[in-house]
Amino acid sequence: MPDTPLNPAIADLRKSYEKAELGEQDSDADPLQQFDRWLNEALAAQVPEPNAMTLATVGGDLRPSTRIVLIKGYDARGIVFFTNYDSRKGQELAGNPYAALQFHWVELERVVRIEGRIERTSAEESDAYFASRPLDSRIGAWASPQSQVISSRAVLVANAAKTSARYLLNPPRPPHWGGFRLVPDGWEFWQGRKSRLHDRLHYRQQGGAWQRERLAP
Repeated sequence: MPDTPLNPAIADLRKSYEKAELGEQDSDADPLQQFDRWLNEALAAQVPEPNAMTLATVGGDLRPSTRIVLIKGYDARGIVFFTNYDSRKGQELAGNPYAALQFHWVELERVVRIEGRIERTSAEESDAYFASRPLDSRIGAWASPQSQVISSRAVLVANAAKTSARYLLNPPRPPHWGGFRLVPDGWEFWQGRKSRLHDRLHYRQQGGAWQRERLAP
């Protein structure tokens, strides 16, 4: 006997995307400028956590994994986020320095996908950002052995207390914590449209320039 679906109503969920459109004539020839425009529109619309993005990596066993991270900067060099270098994502990026990012601004019916090579930010960049973080977050970077198995939450609390006692109000940046920069070689901008005939504009590098092309939805 086949398994009974736990929630059969899921298959019946539908939504018609009708808020906007994305045409070649309305998009920027530079994907970074197009991203900047859309991110600013997400900020203006006050969508929840517009800076949240899914990061996809691939481990040495060729199994992909994803998690949510926060964008902390972007310019012509790439997209920056910060994390524990010893975490699963940090270790996977060390072994395979290519990744993908995805923003999903549900309220605007928009998705941005970015793919490219990963590099570490400079120590100076990591130091500067770490110093700007709230004290609790700086302590947390020392207290959490990210992605490792721990016996209980008490381990984190104890580690945080030890860090506070050791460094007081000035914990330095841990050597295992810092920034990554994704250097894009591909962008995709997705705008939901009616009848599932969505707009998808893809940008790829060719001869040192960005080539824009439309993908079928």
